[in-house]
Amino acid sequence: MPSDVPPITPADYRALAAFRYEIRRFLAFSEQAARSVGIEPQQHQLLLAVQGLPLEQQPTIGAIAERLCVKHHTTVALVDKLEARGLIVRERGALDRRTVLLRLAPAGTELLRELSERHKAHLHTVGPHMLAALGAILGELERGKPPPQQSRARAKPARAKRRAQAR
Repeated sequence: MPSDVPPITPADYRALAAFRYEIRRFLAFSEQAARSVGIEPQQHQLLLAVQGLPLEQQPTIGAIAERLCVKHHTTVALVDKLEARGLIVRERGALDRRTVLLRLAPAGTELLRELSERHKAHLHTVGPHMLAALGAILGELERGKPPPQQSRARAKPARAKRRAQAR
């Protein structure tokens, strides 16, 4: 354990558990959203990995396998299923014809857009809870920083109260 990390306390365990709970809730939402549009969660993750790959990386099977934290053959199987459904396309590299590059087909782009809109909207709701849980782990709450506001509706009364106290 690094020497600059203080010993684990009961509050740390609660903070870690709260963060893990928020992550799991988001993942459960994400899995259900993917299934609701007829694809498996890993297929959704693959579409997102291809579309959201850093610009300096090429969308090869290997690069996507690394982003998904799965083996090469698992990624090939996912691509096979997505290609059969018309959601992804394999293309040969222009410079090296041995290289196989992935890109989303128009149907894959549309499906990913729909899922990404749902995820973004969901994160607007659960994001503050996730940030508060992470902040507790990182010690922001113990250092006296307030947790993020749960919603705009709650933020306004807090601001009004602070203004009234300042007067």
